[in-house]
Amino acid sequence: MEYRKLGNTGLKVSELCLGTMTFLWTSDESTSFAVLDAFADAGGNFLDTADIYSRWAPNNPGGTAEHVIGKWLRQSSRPREQFIVATKGRGAMGDGPNDQGASRVHLIQAVEASLRRLHTDYIDLYQIHWPDHDTPLEETLRALDDLVSAGKIRYIGASNYPAWQVMKALCISERRNFVRFESIQPHYNVMHRDEFERELMALCVDQRLGVIPYSPLAGGFLSGKYRAGQPPPAGSRGENNARIRAYAESARGQNTLSKLEEIGRARGKSILQTALAWLLSNPVITAPIIGANTVEQLNESLGAVGYQLSAAEVQALNEVSAAVNA
Repeated sequence: MEYRKLGNTGLKVSELCLGTMTFLWTSDESTSFAVLDAFADAGGNFLDTADIYSRWAPNNPGGTAEHVIGKWLRQSSRPREQFIVATKGRGAMGDGPNDQGASRVHLIQAVEASLRRLHTDYIDLYQIHWPDHDTPLEETLRALDDLVSAGKIRYIGASNYPAWQVMKALCISERRNFVRFESIQPHYNVMHRDEFERELMALCVDQRLGVIPYSPLAGGFLSGKYRAGQPPPAGSRGENNARIRAYAESARGQNTLSKLEEIGRARGKSILQTALAWLLSNPVITAPIIGANTVEQLNESLGAVGYQLSAAEVQALNEVSAAVNA
């Protein structure tokens, strides 16, 4: 595993980040522990979660992924300091009017609750999950600055923020001498490019922000298991996901899979690994977030470690995956 600096900080994170949204949703505790062990054994040190994982599942109050990570960290023979634990807050964790958002009240409560679930004294990277238009950015950043000063979080980041709002936050931090966002977590993969590339990518380069893309495999489409004219595999996410079905039925989607397969075959790699390599070959990207329901799935993704595409291979993929209206 190689390690990369997180944006403009001195923090070193593994080139792949382990996402934990599946923990106690589609994978049980013992399987989640096995995935964490395998990731750590491979040299991975970067874990990403959120307090709302997985409130959408039946009888799940949220915070369950954090609970799993906290229990694993407490039982692990590896020191807590070996891992960079990133979590997110902003989503609804209850039915009360202040049980969600990026207000000072909610963020302080949310951080304290995440610390308890994670069984840790500090969070390495705390991210605002998505913008809160009801709360002034200055209030959010002041609360985060106070939490950093208190030693409860060490770095801050944003997820799902548009470029203008990231830049506004950076300006407030500079003017008020608050801690600043050091990373952004965007939805980005070879099939979902325009949203990030239109403005946010250039901003990340200019402001030296870390980039931690989520859904790097387009919800599983870039695993290669969805093909035009064929029904989605039984039990797969594509059965109920219109975006995946649209990708599978489009010429763009199938041409992208074919090019990934062609490049991967020449390199002795899979479609999935080549899709991750497309991200890893971009110097703007810090660490794509990979998920895994099993150790076998994790090992498939780990096959992308150190896999770099040539400029010609990147260009070929950019051409076939370009959006029609780009």
